[in-house]
Amino acid sequence: MRRLHELYRVEQLPIFQNRMYGTALEARNCAKGDMQLVEDLTTGLVYNAAFRSELMVYDKHYQNEQAVSPMFQTHLDAVARVIDQRMGKDRIVEIGCGKGYFLETLLGKGFDVTGFDPTYEGSNPRVKPQYFAPGVIEQTNGLILRHVLEHIQNPVAFLEQLKIANCGSGKIYIEVPCFDWICEHKAWFDIFYEHVNYFRLTDFNRIFGHVIESGRLFGGQYLYVVAELDSLRIPVIDMNDRVNFPADFACNITEQNMTEHDRTTIWGGASKGVIFALLRERAGFPVEQVIDINPAKQGKFLPGTGLQVRSPQQGLAELPSGATIYVMNSNYLEEIKKMSGNIYIYIGIDHE
Repeated sequence: MRRLHELYRVEQLPIFQNRMYGTALEARNCAKGDMQLVEDLTTGLVYNAAFRSELMVYDKHYQNEQAVSPMFQTHLDAVARVIDQRMGKDRIVEIGCGKGYFLETLLGKGFDVTGFDPTYEGSNPRVKPQYFAPGVIEQTNGLILRHVLEHIQNPVAFLEQLKIANCGSGKIYIEVPCFDWICEHKAWFDIFYEHVNYFRLTDFNRIFGHVIESGRLFGGQYLYVVAELDSLRIPVIDMNDRVNFPADFACNITEQNMTEHDRTTIWGGASKGVIFALLRERAGFPVEQVIDINPAKQGKFLPGTGLQVRSPQQGLAELPSGATIYVMNSNYLEEIKKMSGNIYIYIGIDHE
């Protein structure tokens, strides 16, 4: 039996933060699961010990495309440069390419890239609507794994499967949320059921014997590594590098309290917004409206709270000048100010 050190616990979170619902009732009654965040004292990895993988069935209602934002497009350009510099443009495969936006970005930059994702709904013949497995393609120079590994219950075993499927070698680019950033910012709104794993940069130095490059991206919220697949190994905890998890991690859920006359508006109907709205509601400070620029989310309802997502035009029409907007990700703060005429009070929830 593994020795586990519990870090954080919260019950009944929506199992999907980015699955949109057609009615408020359906959204409130969405499937839920518990979060028991633990540090594994054998491997040093952090994960949800209460996670049930059989609940996770992704379908067309899952909407997690961020590329509608110019700010996020800039981030993707930076990722493309890293991949070009470390893997080149030839014979690249993206695992879990989703709707295919990043793959299309790479194609536009001259990459020879193929994508794999069983939920893909587009028509690009370079995307295979299936899982990457041995024999589906010839050996590649490099694999791309963007925001996939945090969803996989046994991440090292999954990486081993990718290594085998790619004939035991090649480079891999991995990008995941940064757990150090979450701890530093006490970002309780970044703990989701959907994310079973929470990684630090030092985790990948124990998972791979040869890390070519690593660092943080997207304002420090994401971490990335480029590593050699043939150096994959089972991680072993470093007792001098234990997780520094804040004892008061969730203390500020009720710090940003609004007056009874202040209409609570949040900008961002993705994962952060879902958890922010849900835990605020449970604490007695409910959110009244949600704004998001993603057309695929607009008019739909958020899991847990049943809040309907509005377009910027709809949400701002009823919001008086000087009202407060809670921005779910400060990376988009300047973009949101510009879109809304810079006539409101903007609070980034991830600012200390």
